[in-house]
Amino acid sequence: MKSDALLDELLDSPKLVLYFNELQNILQRESERRKEFYATFIDNEKVEFINGKIVFYSPVRIGYNKDNLLLLRLISVFVDKYDLGYVAHGKIIISLTRNDYEPDICFFSKSKSSQFSPGQTQFPAPDLIVETLTDSTEKRTKEIKIADYAAHKVTEYWLINPEEKAIEQYILHGDRYQLKTKSTSGNLQSLAVTNLEFPVRAIFDIAENLNALQSILH
Repeated sequence: MKSDALLDELLDSPKLVLYFNELQNILQRESERRKEFYATFIDNEKVEFINGKIVFYSPVRIGYNKDNLLLLRLISVFVDKYDLGYVAHGKIIISLTRNDYEPDICFFSKSKSSQFSPGQTQFPAPDLIVETLTDSTEKRTKEIKIADYAAHKVTEYWLINPEEKAIEQYILHGDRYQLKTKSTSGNLQSLAVTNLEFPVRAIFDIAENLNALQSILH
């Protein structure tokens, strides 16, 4: 593994203690900035804390928002019908070891969500995370976030591409994700949300979405 090779290189270096001390200083400064992040949290804006930086996001385009809402109602209706757990979206903070994220949609199994309190504002790694790709966020989403979610054992990761009307489905294998499917058609079957299956087109087309909802409700 790449991370093991890096660790071996550090362990073999005579500068190991110097690197360790510098890392401690860096992480201490990050910790202070993270406290600032929580203290200045803005309710009406999407903002995340990533690798020591406070990252603000531009307002989403209406098309992106529509796709998120169509997918959200498919997942949430299915989860509610079968009492599988909790589906969250928008302003919910996922606090991981180093970073804090606001996924577009995420699902927590019942074993996790049953531990939540009404006043809770920070949440652990969910079982499924859905993010929408944009030109400005694609690199961050496909490099930093995908590695962080895998490290924290998020079972499944979906990326919606509104421009291509496609979805990428990643499944956790060991300590990294494998791409299970990238498709604009056919059915998508979730691993994290047991028995959830629907047409990919139902994410991008209202009529298809309504048909999928009827199938779930029957």
